[in-house]
Amino acid sequence: MNYTLSISHFIKRALTILLVIFSILLSCSLKAQSTTLSKSQIRLALKMQEEAWNRGDIEGFMQAYWKSDSLLFIGSKGPTYGWQKTLNNYRESYPDDQAMGQLVFEIKKLDILDQSHAFVVGTWMLKRSQDQPSGYFSLLWKKFGKEWKIIADHSSSE
Repeated sequence: MNYTLSISHFIKRALTILLVIFSILLSCSLKAQSTTLSKSQIRLALKMQEEAWNRGDIEGFMQAYWKSDSLLFIGSKGPTYGWQKTLNNYRESYPDDQAMGQLVFEIKKLDILDQSHAFVVGTWMLKRSQDQPSGYFSLLWKKFGKEWKIIADHSSSE
């Protein structure tokens, strides 16, 4: 009888250990899939920003930003708070297609910080007939439901 209990105990313990290992592997796999999906969503949002800009659609470009008075944009004039104020500044700085030119982003670093925050560093360049201004940006993203939005943008020119 002791022998039977020992085998039964061993089997239960082995199954518990296997279940724990399986749970850990599944969790790691799901986290990796979530990270890959989040990175893809952010890259797509940046691509859509480029495309909107290159169509002359500043409002479309702004769709990647958090539509909130708490949105933070830091540029050459210092900090600006709010989605509408940021949109107004873009419209003022880029009044027509010629001023807007063609935008090209290059992502240098994209880190998923946790389930709801990401950090992106990259470069931007405007191809215009008279010049080609360029610079750097760092973006803090936050996930709202299933959508990633920029909550802070620090952009500078070279």
